[in-house]
Amino acid sequence: MTLHHPPDHRLGVPRQPGPDMTDVGARDPDEFSVDQWPDWSFWKDQPDSPRAGGRGRVTVTTATALASLALIARAEDIAHGSRPPLLTSLAIGLVACYGIGCVLAPWYGPVTLRRGRIAIVAVMFLLGAAPAVLLASPSHLTDLTYALSIGLMLLPLRHALLLGLVTVLGQIAWMRLAQGEVAWAQVAILVGVTAALGTVFALNFTIGHLRAAREQVKRLAVHQERERVARDMHDILGHTLSTMTVKLGLTRRILESSADVAVAVGQVTELENMARTALSDVRATVSDYRTLSLDSELAGARMALRAAGIRADLPAATGTVRAELREVFGYVVREAVTNVLRHSDAELCTVRIGPDRVEVTDNGSPTGRASAGNGLTGLTERLAAVSGTLEHGPAPGGGFRVVARGPAIPLTPQQEAEPT
Repeated sequence: MTLHHPPDHRLGVPRQPGPDMTDVGARDPDEFSVDQWPDWSFWKDQPDSPRAGGRGRVTVTTATALASLALIARAEDIAHGSRPPLLTSLAIGLVACYGIGCVLAPWYGPVTLRRGRIAIVAVMFLLGAAPAVLLASPSHLTDLTYALSIGLMLLPLRHALLLGLVTVLGQIAWMRLAQGEVAWAQVAILVGVTAALGTVFALNFTIGHLRAAREQVKRLAVHQERERVARDMHDILGHTLSTMTVKLGLTRRILESSADVAVAVGQVTELENMARTALSDVRATVSDYRTLSLDSELAGARMALRAAGIRADLPAATGTVRAELREVFGYVVREAVTNVLRHSDAELCTVRIGPDRVEVTDNGSPTGRASAGNGLTGLTERLAAVSGTLEHGPAPGGGFRVVARGPAIPLTPQQEAEPT
């Protein structure tokens, strides 16, 4: 089942799922699952680095190599047999090649393509089964435990398990037909060693993917921190530089028209204070210690609008605003007033606040402000973090309007029962 969200006609854009809205039918492609087997891609990036899977690669190869030492006993058993020398030499050579394959396959197999993996498993099975066929000894099929382990490592689980089942049943049937009885100890070794090696592979597979996931989480954390700093830099410097530009223009006009040095010095002093405040905000933002006040943003908006010659109709108090929304509403006021200074020819800017909403309107032209820029996009993300919404567009009576709403407070049963 997929959750479909109706378009938000107030904004004219489709509504996006919030942080609490989850598509319960689709699985995250990055979610760890056994279906990823045999995805050993975490070995490919830096195969010699323990953090990239090198440690697990060495562990898997070492475990297979140590287990395959039992092939030495198989070669000695063949050498002390009564078979023809040529046949004995050929069988021992095949066992030696099989042992070498047991060391090389788990090292190179996981980083090869699919066809290469299938070819590796096929060659391992041929080398493992050839001595048993040449010597007509079904007990030698027990050595296929290493080929089965490689198959379990390189093939999808359903194929590897089917291959193992066919091998076990084939050995049992051959023993029954050739010897009249089944050497269950040999069958148990075939199954037991394969299961043990498969467990080692599974543990290293899980650990490797978890390490890769941890590295990805670290990268995402760095990316999110960069986005936070970029958003805060835009909010801080965009508003401050816009105000400073207006005040510099006012200072220039004062000096050009009346040469009133005292007034010009006053403007320059305010510019100096604003630059120091901006520098402090930048340092605090980088250190993640910066907090923003709705009251201070309203005071700064009043000063900036006055310097630009725009009448400001701002609230005198902000005590009605809910505590958890005061900071994000401060960002809304800052960004909306900055847009008024930058993009409009407004003569009046009005700010209205409530417990869970803030509205900023102006009587300037809305042309060129309909599309969401970086500032409005950042505000949308900040409001989404507190389950709020943002609307922006032409105001009903002309001009432009930005409205931010926080989440509504659920009514208590007693409040719901009261008549309105």
